[in-house]
Amino acid sequence: MPRPILATVHPAAVAHNLGIARRQAGGARVWAVIKANAYGHGIEHVWPGLQAADGLALLDLAEAEQVRALGWRGPVLLLEGVFEPRDLELCSRLNLWHVVHNNEQIDWLAAHKTHQPHRVFLKLNSGMNRLGFAPPAYRSAWARLNVVPQVDEISLVSHFSDADADRFGAPGIDHQLLTWQSASADLPGERSIANSAATLRHAADAEVRGDWVRAGIMMYGGVPDHPEHDAAHWGLQPAMSLSSRLIATQRLAAGDSVGYGSTFLADAPLRIGIVACGYADGYPRHCPTGTPVLVDGVCTRTVGRVSMDMLAVDLSPVPAASLGSEVTLWGHGPHGSVLPIDDVARAAGTIGYELMCALARRVPVRVDGASSAA
Repeated sequence: MPRPILATVHPAAVAHNLGIARRQAGGARVWAVIKANAYGHGIEHVWPGLQAADGLALLDLAEAEQVRALGWRGPVLLLEGVFEPRDLELCSRLNLWHVVHNNEQIDWLAAHKTHQPHRVFLKLNSGMNRLGFAPPAYRSAWARLNVVPQVDEISLVSHFSDADADRFGAPGIDHQLLTWQSASADLPGERSIANSAATLRHAADAEVRGDWVRAGIMMYGGVPDHPEHDAAHWGLQPAMSLSSRLIATQRLAAGDSVGYGSTFLADAPLRIGIVACGYADGYPRHCPTGTPVLVDGVCTRTVGRVSMDMLAVDLSPVPAASLGSEVTLWGHGPHGSVLPIDDVARAAGTIGYELMCALARRVPVRVDGASSAA
């Protein structure tokens, strides 16, 4: 039989979470962000849950080709724009909208031969300091684009760095929102500044909501402001469950160690289970003893160091557990149990985004409603 580890993707959860984004966004339209292969879930796997989106936002031209091949006829936005002049040819052929964040991209557009002018999103660097035109240069960039015949409509876009929390005692969006308002004042065009965190926390403000919100991590049940809030607070559902089974049990005497480096020593007799999951499956090696895990739907903890193919769990709360018992690493478990991915990520000192995107290729994937694993 196959090794007993499985990732299950829940398209209905994606659709549900998209509905939460739409409710939070009021009258704004919703970009479903599907970059990084839908945050590790697989674009083709979450596809049924994306149908109510107003547009799909991504990075790679190959992913843009994929969604067009799957039948998407609505807007597709390249969040980092094009990377070289010939990319514009595919934008023309597939009718892709794209971000413009530097002068070279404007030069490429001006030299591009096309019968169909492009819809572009001019990016402001409002304080994130990754991509975009600095505020003093933003209006001149807009003016350059506005006279390029290869450009049809110019929309305005920026990105919050701290929408998930307060910054210096004030809401984390305040400093960037002021920059955004000043730099874009009176410029025509649709606007998009709200990411998942801003959509959940601040979209009651019409200026934040704009014309488009960008639902990223929330689409997959991740919580951008965890641990201040959890998934239940926002009504989000996990879009991925990672499960395995116990493949062995061991009884430890006081003083016995577990795993490489003997980082865990039992202080009393202890029964542990060995799970077919390790860092080669995408489970973080740096998860310490105490990371939450479900066995037969009961919450317990990992013990010792995570190995390449296995990890150990404390069976004290689950005395009936035995060979073959179901283990939930995150997501939905048996008997209606749920282990939020953000709880696992927090124990590992990281964020749910990383865990989703790190799922290894060797892990089989099953889609709810599909007949077989992929």
